[in-house]
Amino acid sequence: MTILLICLFIAMLLPYLTKGPVAVAMAKAGGYDNAHPRAQQAKLAGFGARAVAGHQNAFESLLIFGLAVLTVIATDSVNDTAVMLAVIHVVARIAYQVLYLIDKGTLRSLSWFVAVICSFAIFCQAF
Repeated sequence: MTILLICLFIAMLLPYLTKGPVAVAMAKAGGYDNAHPRAQQAKLAGFGARAVAGHQNAFESLLIFGLAVLTVIATDSVNDTAVMLAVIHVVARIAYQVLYLIDKGTLRSLSWFVAVICSFAIFCQAF
């Protein structure tokens, strides 16, 4: 279960780690507007817009993955398959962020799909 919890912790960190490229893009776009950061983020294009989208998607992914992990823990259904799927999920999510930033849409979508399938497969271990 330790590896499962480490994967959950990494997934919890990802939305905050992905804020870094957003902040860099905002700084390059005239300085970070701390008074109206979301308005500034909405105006970003290219790398900055992709960074914002990846950052937001990290929060979206965390919800599904977190619930899946907590479900297998709560139902005492943690097994090697759930752990392996959690590791694959985390690797796919890290790849997703990198692929988003370097503008590789097809590979990014594939990594998103892998991560989502892993989350649902983890949840299914509870049955």
